[in-house]
Amino acid sequence: MKMSVGVDLHKSQFTVYWRSNDGLIGKHERYRTNDEGYHEFEKALQAVTATGTPVEVAVESTGNTRYFKHRIERCGIPVRVVNTAKFKVVTESVKKTDRHDAATLAEFLEKDMLPEARLCSPESEELRRIIKTRKTLVGTIVTIKNQLHGLLLGIGIETTRGQLQSKKERRRVQSVLAAHHVTGAAVDPLFETIDRLTEEVKKLEKVITEMTRNDRVVQLIMTIPGAGLITATTIRAFTDDIRRFPTAGKYAAYAGLVPWVQNSNETIHHGRITRRGPVELRTALVQVVMGMVRNRRVTGTYRIMERYDRLKREKGSGKSIIATARQLSEIIYRMLTDDAEFDELKMLDPAMRRKALEMQAAAWDAA
Repeated sequence: MKMSVGVDLHKSQFTVYWRSNDGLIGKHERYRTNDEGYHEFEKALQAVTATGTPVEVAVESTGNTRYFKHRIERCGIPVRVVNTAKFKVVTESVKKTDRHDAATLAEFLEKDMLPEARLCSPESEELRRIIKTRKTLVGTIVTIKNQLHGLLLGIGIETTRGQLQSKKERRRVQSVLAAHHVTGAAVDPLFETIDRLTEEVKKLEKVITEMTRNDRVVQLIMTIPGAGLITATTIRAFTDDIRRFPTAGKYAAYAGLVPWVQNSNETIHHGRITRRGPVELRTALVQVVMGMVRNRRVTGTYRIMERYDRLKREKGSGKSIIATARQLSEIIYRMLTDDAEFDELKMLDPAMRRKALEMQAAAWDAA
């Protein structure tokens, strides 16, 4: 006999369905998501394994799944984390109850028909937390700056985008507002908040720098013109292990940069990109593309940039950026798979590449 256990996990409690493959056992139980509840569930699992019955647990991917998985696996019980985006039996069920979801997980676990999700490494998880915290702080700073730009505009002062970037410029703007009798009680807390949050962002960036100092993946990505520390770290954190993607296309699909495809009979329709996968990864790839666009002095002869220019003329800026981001994801996939730095020669068209190689060989001969 084998016991398949489906778990519908929530913040305050989790519902369990015990299902034996001989059909003799099928029952629901509920536990609290505190130490007492987990301990009670662990005792129940160990009581089953003590009889020699193999046990396997299935749980959907949620915010506390990592803790649940690690805790149960310490008892020697294998835990499968279910990819909810692919398991529509639960997410689109017309009968959406905790008991029904737990029973469905147990049933499909028994049949070995569950699409599994992979949890990232603890290192990547920590980087993701720091990156998300930094993003929140930066977003707050931008909101406050926009409010200050609005105040300046309201008193007839035209502002520039980077006018509030440095502390010195912020003090100058603060003096201008005071001269126009804008009360300090209205604006001083905003400037103080910007200063304080900016310092916190710098602290987080120092932490990121220290955590990735010897990270090979970050080092490789930063060899791409236009990729900085934050974008490289974001790509590394939300990619985790490149070896889990069998092809460059699978990696692009994970980033949500591939189009929807509907194939019926002899008709094929391609839609917008799926936008599935981590939005942070997709955004970081787009930011690297924008960095390459701004760095035309270096990237102007790259085929990827020539294709970007052509697409921009034909389809507009937005679609050309997304198409280039997808191509960039495939380049990054090759770099990480081969453990190779960004090769500018591979970015040139064949004629320019031959010429560059000839000039390189001539320089070596002269040396």
